[in-house]
Amino acid sequence: MALTLADLLAPMDPARFLAEFHDKQPLHIQGGAAKFAQVLSWAGIDRLLNQTHIWSSQSLKLQMDTQPVPPEAYCIRATSRDNTPVMQPEAGRLREWVAKGASVVLNDVDSLTPGLASVSQALENAGFGRAQANVYISFQAHKAFPTHFDTHDVWAVQVEGEKTWNIWSGRADYPIPHPAFRSLGQAHHERARGTLREKVLLKAGDLLYLPRGWYHDALAEGPASVHVAYGVHAPIGLDLANLLTERALQDPMFRQPLPRQDGTPAAQFALTSRAAQLGQRLAELARDPQVLQVLARHVAEARYPRGGVNLLAARGLEPSEGTGEAAAGEGVPVFRVLSPGAKPVRRGAEWVLKTASATLPLSPPEAEATAWLLSRREVDEASLHAAHPGVDAAALLHRLTEAGALAQQ
Repeated sequence: MALTLADLLAPMDPARFLAEFHDKQPLHIQGGAAKFAQVLSWAGIDRLLNQTHIWSSQSLKLQMDTQPVPPEAYCIRATSRDNTPVMQPEAGRLREWVAKGASVVLNDVDSLTPGLASVSQALENAGFGRAQANVYISFQAHKAFPTHFDTHDVWAVQVEGEKTWNIWSGRADYPIPHPAFRSLGQAHHERARGTLREKVLLKAGDLLYLPRGWYHDALAEGPASVHVAYGVHAPIGLDLANLLTERALQDPMFRQPLPRQDGTPAAQFALTSRAAQLGQRLAELARDPQVLQVLARHVAEARYPRGGVNLLAARGLEPSEGTGEAAAGEGVPVFRVLSPGAKPVRRGAEWVLKTASATLPLSPPEAEATAWLLSRREVDEASLHAAHPGVDAAALLHRLTEAGALAQQ
């Protein structure tokens, strides 16, 4: 699957977003339950978590009422597949903490499924920078994190349930992942956050954009909530400074010793003069066409390596089109149920299913099959056909998708 910036922002025009919101102010865009159905679902979360060996105390973290849960409380000491010691989350302990209301955080998941990768790819293709994703699973009345800011732009994609976000008026001045910003205490954040700007209720299919440094906190509404937070790390001025440092290594002027200081005005003047010369030389290097070419390439290529493997195409056994994330999602279509618990109802001799956008007539066998599949989180054509062989599974899935009851993942 492939998404674009226009898909993420719909119905807002990307040009308006760039002019009025990007790096300027928060933005909430309401969607429908189907908008991000392909990104992640509860069943998809369970499938990821059941890949036990890929998780550690660093990639899977728990938060309980704004406090981190110690790894020893939900992990066991294990040996990884490459025979190295690892703290590995244990299913039984994980379930116990979730039963208490602990939030689950899955870090750096943007390459684990085609759906998760699609949003990162859309943001990177738009030129915003490297897009990394964390999944946040929260439960009612338990806040995972206190008021804070992030050192990157946040694109929060709500995929399950609802979550209320407090957006404060304060914004830190372009923080970066450095101890100078990470060491600020919670008392500082409570003062710096300012007054409450707005409360935003994110529902499944909604998007929330927060520029870097904007203060916020959130609390799950309803029994459970899942959102995927895409952190977009844009190239910054320090990247140029690092590039100039590498370039200065090749210049003898920067390798020469600085004037010795003996406390005399002459020595101080010599140091001041040398500093001015070095500053001027740095300015010259910053205008060097080769430096600018490398800088432009650094900005243009600000993306994480992800996907691109197609082994059969490498052997010439199938066309090379479709490699990467999209190819990883090829196979049997899976449909996500958008109205769990909904049921067909009988009207005289007919059966109908009423959705938010349509009223769908059904034959008695179709009504029985529809009730069966709507009682599940996900369904595919093969399982529907096996359970109800008398129904045209493909046709029914298509009609239910058109009516808004299902969304293909």
